[in-house]
Amino acid sequence: MTTQAVRSCTGPGACEELADTTVTAFFAAYRAHDVEAMVDLCAEGARFRYVPFEVWGRQRVLYGEGTVRTVGKLIWTALIDAFPDLTNAVTSLRADADGNVTAEVSIGGTQARAFGSIAGIGRRYHLPHLFLFRVTGDGLIKDIVAYWDNASWKRQLGCLEVD
Repeated sequence: MTTQAVRSCTGPGACEELADTTVTAFFAAYRAHDVEAMVDLCAEGARFRYVPFEVWGRQRVLYGEGTVRTVGKLIWTALIDAFPDLTNAVTSLRADADGNVTAEVSIGGTQARAFGSIAGIGRRYHLPHLFLFRVTGDGLIKDIVAYWDNASWKRQLGCLEVD
């Protein structure tokens, strides 16, 4: 599958099909670890928000909110680097005529390197995610929001933080 979605949204059901095709291509690019293709499927200035995501550093906290081309690209690249066998499986995908898409996606991989404060001790995770997308009439993603159980993710990776 290519990352170029069919760029037309005319006729009955065409907008739903276009949004579905775009999001399906996005997850195919993610499975292929092709971050550039993921970004190419997004509009300039597309918004990005991974709700439970935060990485604590010495001087600041990085939250999973910003644009696809800045924060999104950085997080996807770091995840693929830390989890070289990272994969996803779309278990449910629904699109509407307004370009809204919900996707339930199982994501998992084996940690080979540290990711933020989570040491790379070779543990594996497998976790359902809920993604919400907004796709424009020309087939570009303009908004990505994702939710998952962050406590379960960290527990599976052996990260047991105590303040």
